[in-house]
Amino acid sequence: MSKNVHMEHIEDMIFNEGVNGARTAINSLRNLRDMLSGKSKSAINTTVKWDGAPAIFAGIDPADGKFFVAKKGLFNVNPQMFKSVADIKKDSKLSGELKTKFSIAFTEFSKLGIKSGVYQGDLMFTKGDVKSEKIDGEKYFTFGPNTIVYAVPVKSRLGSQVNKARIGVVWHTTYTGKKITSMKGSFGKNISRKFKSIPSVWMQDATYSDVTGNATFNAKETEKVTALLSEAGKIFQSVPGNMLRVIENNEELKEKIKTHNNTYVREGVPFPDVGTHVSGLYKYITNWYDDKISTLKTPKGQDKWKKQKQEVLKKLFVDPESLKNVYRLMNKLIEAKSMIINKMNKASKIGTFLKTKNGFRATTPEGFVAIDKLTGGAVKLVDRLEFSRANFSPDVIKGWEK
Repeated sequence: MSKNVHMEHIEDMIFNEGVNGARTAINSLRNLRDMLSGKSKSAINTTVKWDGAPAIFAGIDPADGKFFVAKKGLFNVNPQMFKSVADIKKDSKLSGELKTKFSIAFTEFSKLGIKSGVYQGDLMFTKGDVKSEKIDGEKYFTFGPNTIVYAVPVKSRLGSQVNKARIGVVWHTTYTGKKITSMKGSFGKNISRKFKSIPSVWMQDATYSDVTGNATFNAKETEKVTALLSEAGKIFQSVPGNMLRVIENNEELKEKIKTHNNTYVREGVPFPDVGTHVSGLYKYITNWYDDKISTLKTPKGQDKWKKQKQEVLKKLFVDPESLKNVYRLMNKLIEAKSMIINKMNKASKIGTFLKTKNGFRATTPEGFVAIDKLTGGAVKLVDRLEFSRANFSPDVIKGWEK
């Protein structure tokens, strides 16, 4: 991989990369099944998706050997780096709160003994963000920069570490190279072990590990996931490659399909039967083009978009049964993914909650990232009905809402 900027849901691989994407999705889920079934030689690495913000980088600039911290602009054509607290204070694009957070990050991360390379993580808290709250009668230290609130018992070793720290971060990606602009990244390399351990920095690696011993498939569960993936494979074989290529090679169409899928996620409802899903997509795309055409004033402009509408509908809906099979394949991948996520969630050692207007509600971690050991390609596994719905819900109080 090069830069860790955006990952797609594993089931969306069939839209993004067509035939190869479908194969990748099925193989990734098979490898995760093998990992959870206790097979030692898995072809996949797995990391936990922490719901932190903002993304933060720390490392050494190979151009001058100086330590820096940075935000996402690090990989711009002209890299944006902070090599002093003064640099941070001068940045007009940072809010006052972010200036404080990045200043703490610069001060504390400079003590970690970083000698080379660049490391990316998610900022979980700085001093003042951690609160002491009661959940179901037990006292916790809580922090939550985004949708999920993380909770550690006050009377625990972990709680003591969080309470003493000035900053908390979860590292997930390592970058190496002779120039910032050409650096290559790799996920999950036990980053925190490379650094000095200091009380003022609470660090976690995103690398997945089953510290509880509860996240293993039994024979029956393995058999069920295997059957789901076998069904997915059979459906995949029945889908004409051209149908997947039509979607893969049309960026606008691809986005329409994924945006339409998100309408169900936002409403917090499962995807409907494949017939309803296909007819709903037809209506969604038709309405989108009709709305676009209605805003155009010239016949020439209208004719151009009418022609485009006809071409898209003809290509995509020429074989409705094959399109239904695309959705059947997606549904099988989601079903297998859900079994895997539910099992992996049992390995979590930190409580996860949603803060609502009526108090706290238990939830699951945001999800996981599966990384192919050979290619370095990564996809995310997220329970979209749980996490994405919470992300969109006005009833869930987000970390940035004051």
